[in-house]
Amino acid sequence: MKKTLLRGLAIMLLHALTMASAHASTNYARLVNTLIGSGTTNGLASGYICPGATYPHGMVQFTPTYFEKNAGFVANQYSGGGCGNLGNFPMFPLKGKLTASPGNMRTPGYTVTDEQGHAGYYRAKVNGDVLAELTVAERSGMGRFTFPSDARHGTVIIGSGIASTRISQAAVCMTDDSHFEGYATGGNFCGEAYPTPYKVYIAGEFSRPSCERGIWRQDKILTGSNFVEGPNSGFWFTFNAEQEKTLLYRFALSYVSIENAKENLKADKLGWDFNDVVTRAESKWNECLGRIEVDGTNQSRKKQFYTHLYHALIHPSLASDANGEYMGADERIHKSRSRQYTGFSNWDTYRTQTQLLAMLEPDVAADIAQSHIDFAVQGGGSFPRWVVANWETGIMEGDPSSIIVANTWIWGAKNFDTQTAIQVMRRGAEVPGARCQNYETRPGLQVYLETGNMDASVQLEYMSADFAISRFAHDALGDRELSEEYMKRTRFWKRLYNPEVKWIQSRNANGSWKPLSQGFREATYKDFFWMVPYDIDGLIQIIGGRDSAEVRLAEYFRRLDADYHEDWYASGNEPCFGFPWLYNWLGQPWKTQEVIKRVLKEIYLDVSDGLPGNDDLGAMGAWYVWVSLGLYPEIPGVAGFALSTPSFPYIRIHLPNGKEIVSESTQDGKPYITSMRLDGKPVNGTWMPWEQLSEGAYLKYNTSDKPNSKWGTRVAPPSYK
Repeated sequence: MKKTLLRGLAIMLLHALTMASAHASTNYARLVNTLIGSGTTNGLASGYICPGATYPHGMVQFTPTYFEKNAGFVANQYSGGGCGNLGNFPMFPLKGKLTASPGNMRTPGYTVTDEQGHAGYYRAKVNGDVLAELTVAERSGMGRFTFPSDARHGTVIIGSGIASTRISQAAVCMTDDSHFEGYATGGNFCGEAYPTPYKVYIAGEFSRPSCERGIWRQDKILTGSNFVEGPNSGFWFTFNAEQEKTLLYRFALSYVSIENAKENLKADKLGWDFNDVVTRAESKWNECLGRIEVDGTNQSRKKQFYTHLYHALIHPSLASDANGEYMGADERIHKSRSRQYTGFSNWDTYRTQTQLLAMLEPDVAADIAQSHIDFAVQGGGSFPRWVVANWETGIMEGDPSSIIVANTWIWGAKNFDTQTAIQVMRRGAEVPGARCQNYETRPGLQVYLETGNMDASVQLEYMSADFAISRFAHDALGDRELSEEYMKRTRFWKRLYNPEVKWIQSRNANGSWKPLSQGFREATYKDFFWMVPYDIDGLIQIIGGRDSAEVRLAEYFRRLDADYHEDWYASGNEPCFGFPWLYNWLGQPWKTQEVIKRVLKEIYLDVSDGLPGNDDLGAMGAWYVWVSLGLYPEIPGVAGFALSTPSFPYIRIHLPNGKEIVSESTQDGKPYITSMRLDGKPVNGTWMPWEQLSEGAYLKYNTSDKPNSKWGTRVAPPSYK
């Protein structure tokens, strides 16, 4: 036994030394394919990804907009958002002089082709003849444009009164032959009913003087004019291209002022060396992506892994300027204690991304939690759900921000104001009508607390939030009484269970049952039945036990590609993210492993249409990362993992405390676990508390291509009743 252990340690050490050498020389940024999920031919399967240049949690996304790729390279865009958003200051480099108004930049018939991209860099051809290359820094962007050999002039057009959605205000002044500054407002998110009237400021410049400049407004152009304002407006600079074919462009943004945009440009120290800026962006991405090393023979899977990890680290986005100033939810300028963030797609990201950020970059995660708290205090005292810039949109349902903040602390990122956090949580959860800006945090709260005669999906989301608040009160504040008070609420799910049909069902105001198919947001009753992640065993027992649950799941997983309104598993839909691990609670972990194998093989591909749904600012990317690690944060508010088979035979996670989690499997590509050890000790269950890994650990898997019905069945994963 001793010899075997020593031999295993020696092999591990040798592999570790080999991997350390490979880690030092790996350019992870270039393993990323930014085009995965950016296709526009297959609806939700396209992913809604921005393929352009981004910086980890940066303010700028210099990219074609997913929704209208041929309408310019924009300065800001939430990657994977399911609706048009941001998209300010779209620009294109064009051959020749401008002879007609670009209008709204959607009608002239510009084209973007020959796209390539990796983390921090993007290139494409505009109209087939101008090479556009884009890169970014933390609050700024840079472009290098190469005009064709026969071009006598080259023109850069920039839309000021144009964005991804309709905007009403914008103004830009060209201060000389190569500089400009101005601002634009936001439009909306998911329709005119959800306005996002932020202001974003820009300061930009070119590497050499122009020979001509002007403006356009609607269908008219004015050569020589230096100021333009209003919707569907923009400006242009034309440059002599007879001798010099390359033109450089750089800009910075601020959501506070033009002066701050100028200071942000200085602070990023771009210079005029485009390749140097690319190298710096790649270096930052290598630092972030290299926190997890994976190794295996499936190069496609490896490419997808780093692309999804990349997606998970683009947002939330920096909102504060280099001087610390940011625009608050009260439309006043504030100064951040460290860094302020925005871009909160919380109904999506609370399930996967928050835990990943807390594990890999706790300082960032804690600042994101504090940003939520600050936003709530400034916006009326209660949490938002979906934030664009400094505006709550009210999109989606539930109280996901309470889960975000609770998860952040519970997973170890604790440097934020917990006392104010619990006050904000309680206001949203206890005061009917409590608002963040113009939207209630918990619509229908009074009914939820008294009768539950309302839609089921929103109540189930409230209960998950209440469970997270209960855990936060207990773990972060030591308030057992408050914890138990909220724990009582989590049992409300049983009043939604209709024993006649054996499904969770919505109720009418008078307490009668609604039709079974009604009252479920972006999913069906067959999806939301399982949306009690903290009491999965309770769900199993209420329908008759494991045999009944097994029959139900077998039919549910017969398909993996369902849309929002079909009765099977929707791989790309957030409420369904955790369902493959349900089999662990049935004592059948090999079926969890089987479903995950199918999902990764059939649903996720390294092509532009290779995602099963919109990424939602990193929610899906983080899901893929967890699946690949064989660890999944199944229960919101609990720091622990449901276990499955890692996708790679060798994994090394570099933790911020200097410790490492190393995972090794005996067989590459074999999906079924036959045995598992943690630091040499057998693991006989399918749940692993984070505290067993957070100080470093060595996981050893034996795997097979045949299911093993014994492993993982002795110790049941937790349920909280």
